[in-house]
Parts: sequence; C-alpha cells; structure tokens
Amino acid sequence: MEQVQTQGGAPLGELSQVAAAVQDLFTGYDPGARFCEMLRPGLPPDAGVDRVRERFAHLDPETLLRRANRAEQELLDRGITFTVYSDADAIDRVFPFDLIPRIITAAEWTRIDLGVQQRVAAINAFLHDVYHEQHILKDGVVPTELVLGNAAYCKAMVGFEVPQRCYAHVCGIDIVRDQHGEFMVLEDNARTPSGVAYVVENRHTSLRTLADMMEGIRVRSVGEYGPRLHHALTEIAPAGVLDPQVVLLSPGIFNSAYFEHVFLAREMGVPLVEGSDLVVENARVWMRTTAGLEPVHTIYRRLNDDFLDPDVFRPDSTLGVRGLFDAWRRGNVGLANAVGTGVADDKAIYAYMPRIVRYYLDQEPILPNVQTNLCAEAEGLTYTLDHLAELVVKPVAESGGYGLIIGPHATRAELDEFRTKLKANPTNYISQPVIQLSVAPTLCDGEISPRHIDLRPFAITGKSTWVLPGGLTRVALKKGSLVVNSSQGGGSKDTWVLE
Repeated sequence: MEQVQTQGGAPLGELSQVAAAVQDLFTGYDPGARFCEMLRPGLPPDAGVDRVRERFAHLDPETLLRRANRAEQELLDRGITFTVYSDADAIDRVFPFDLIPRIITAAEWTRIDLGVQQRVAAINAFLHDVYHEQHILKDGVVPTELVLGNAAYCKAMVGFEVPQRCYAHVCGIDIVRDQHGEFMVLEDNARTPSGVAYVVENRHTSLRTLADMMEGIRVRSVGEYGPRLHHALTEIAPAGVLDPQVVLLSPGIFNSAYFEHVFLAREMGVPLVEGSDLVVENARVWMRTTAGLEPVHTIYRRLNDDFLDPDVFRPDSTLGVRGLFDAWRRGNVGLANAVGTGVADDKAIYAYMPRIVRYYLDQEPILPNVQTNLCAEAEGLTYTLDHLAELVVKPVAESGGYGLIIGPHATRAELDEFRTKLKANPTNYISQPVIQLSVAPTLCDGEISPRHIDLRPFAITGKSTWVLPGGLTRVALKKGSLVVNSSQGGGSKDTWVLE
C-alpha cells in the first residue's frame, strides 16, 4: 500500500478552502452513453471511488491546472520522455500525463489479475507446444500455416527447452472496457512490452502533486516491479550460480523506449549495456568493464529477435552479440524474453486465444477477446470488405497504432485506398468492431472532458506469475479519438488500484 504523508499546510489548505466554497470540478462533465470509470453507471456504489471523486470535485480548476503544470514541468526536468519517429526525424517528447487518476476497485482488480495470469499461462503453454510436439496444430485447434508460416516463428527454437518452460517472462496484456463496463482483452504483448516505467513514474508524480488527495485512501503500491523483475531474472540464470549477474541489453540511446531501459536498469540495480559491451568467449557471455571481463548470467533484452545475434539472425546487425544464441542454448546464460515469442502475440493468433486457453488450461477465459475477423480467411475478408466503414482494421504484425484504419473516422478516399491494400495482402490484416472504449475525466485545454482510455497490466513470470497492481492507463487526448498510443498523440494516467 502506498504510504502518503502530507507535507506542510498549503495543499490541504487549498482543498479545504475550495471545499468550503462547495465547488464541483465536474460541473458540465458529460460522458454521454460511454462508460465512465469515475461515475461507473450501472455498477454498485464503491466507497473508495466515491471518496476520490468527491475530493476531486471539491478542487477548483485553477488549482488543478496549477498542479498539472507543475507535474508537467517535473516530467520535463526529469527527462521522462518517449521518441516519435517521422520520415525525417526522431523527436523526443515529454510523455503527456493527466493528473486525474483512473480508479480500479479491489474486486475489479482481482478479476483482471486472475485473467492476466490465466492469459500468460496459456501463452507460455502455447509457445512450448508449437516449438515442440505441436499438439495444438495436429488437433486442428489453430491452423498450422498461421503458426509455421508466421514471420515471428523461429525455427532455431524448435526442440529447445527453455528454463521453467517460460518464454514470456514479461508480458503486457492490453485491456479495454466497453460501453457496458465489460473488461476484455484487445491485444497481447509477449515480445518486449514497454511502458512500465511510466506506471512507476506516474505514481511518483501523483505522490508529489496529489499527496492531500491520496491521504487516507488505500492505494496499492507499484514500487515492487524492479525487485520482482530482478528476482525472476535470477531464477533463469545457469544452475549453480549463487549471485547471478543480470544486465539489461538495450539497442541504445536512439531507441524510443531508451528512457525505460535506463529506468529499469536503475530499479533492478543492474548494468545497462549495449551489444558492444558484451562478448561471447567459449560459449559464455562476458561484460567489458574497466577491470576487465566480468561474467554475465542473465540478459533482459530490449531489442528484437532479428538484431540479437548476427550469427543466427540478421548478419548485418550491429546491435546484438555474436554467439549469444549459442551460449543461451547451451545453458550458459539466461535470456528474457525468449526468442520466438512474437508468434504468440501476433494479432491473427490473438483471434484463437480463447481456444488456446481452453485447450491448455481446460478453463473458460476470465477476460474475453474482442470479436475478431481474420482477413486471411475468405469469410473474414468478405465481411471486412463489406463493412469496412464500420470496423477497425489492423495489420497483424504492427504495433504502436501504426497501419490501422478506424472505419467510422475515415474519409471515403482513405477507405478506398485501404480497401486496395487489404485486397492486395489480406493475410496481413484482421478486423474488429469499433469498441466504444470507456472514458475517464481528463484535463484538456483547461476543462474536464471525457477521454477514451485503455489499460496495460504488466505480468512478470518466473516460477510463478505476478501482476503489477494497475498497470499503464493510456488516454486518447484528442477529442473523439480511440487511439491511445503515445506515438499517435496519446498520454497516460496514474492507475489507482484500491485496497
């Protein structure tokens, strides 16, 4: 639980003065028919949520704006940024942060927690199977060509027994809530999911700028992530090593998530390295230091499969480490996440995840999927083409909100252009109905307005799976937008999971 102490009298003084004036910050706030995370229409009252809402309602807009400006300046001063790539440039930007938190009740979190754990267990079981006996393919539950023909399927992984049969040590599961308040999974991220640094930094910002608002409210802590991740990484170190040396392998300063790489290395208390800092000798991995070569026992890698080892993947890669894959297969170093995990978070495989959960776990999915049409199948393609103006269509291997089209928001010319692309390469796309994502009150242009949000809980798997309470709430800051990705103009909120 977060320990909140109010320093001095100014913030509480502001709050009490405004409360006495009986102001209401949410006057004029209207989410319409959309489900609002703060107002929670149709759900039983929750004392914790009501308490948070009442405290913010009694905060005048000028005070909130002043605190929001202070929070933004702090983020800028501390270098909490992300990189946006354009055709011409790479631009560092402060990750937009909205001061009004997203609230999740204890009961809601229990369901999300169990649902994410179930999903991660099924993903790891699926990955072990498709790289070994392939029972799920032989039984016709998932089409063979969808897996073996997948660009992310790694033939070099076939028959390789990874420690603890765990492939996705770090997993980010994207969850949305529809207009009825129902939680559902929108996407799985089992390769190198990013964003957890903002979860922790958002909480630090809330504690500094909203200490009075949080006082007496029992919010679950997010401070365990670094130690939990480090512990899980030590569990996959070579047998017999008493004090494993863990490192975080980054592509370098020009990567869009470099801030997070620095953050996680600091949180775990481990070296942040690039490929040039490591060398493989006698099938063992060593780190170059001022004192000479030091052994490395586990690598948390934040670069894609293709760049990991030029001996096995792209021969022109200068980001990885030559000989690393062989050292890993020989059991001389641990690697997280495992190579080849991308076949499990492919958007086409996503459509089969409910069947995958039932197949391996003999359970009904706790968190359902969004209905998904595979354009690789004739029926799915026909339906998508006939209803293009009503659907969201996504490329199966892209992330970050790139390459998709939201039919109701597209022009006729954009739809016609996309229809041509879809017909030319239907296997590259899936389509889904437009989900009216839940909204939360958000400070935009000096006013409180409803903005669409999603949630990315982060799961760490070692000998067991632990889910960070809350995760990253992303918010679509543009009015009416459903795209929450930071690369497309989105921001984030602190996520308060109530005890």
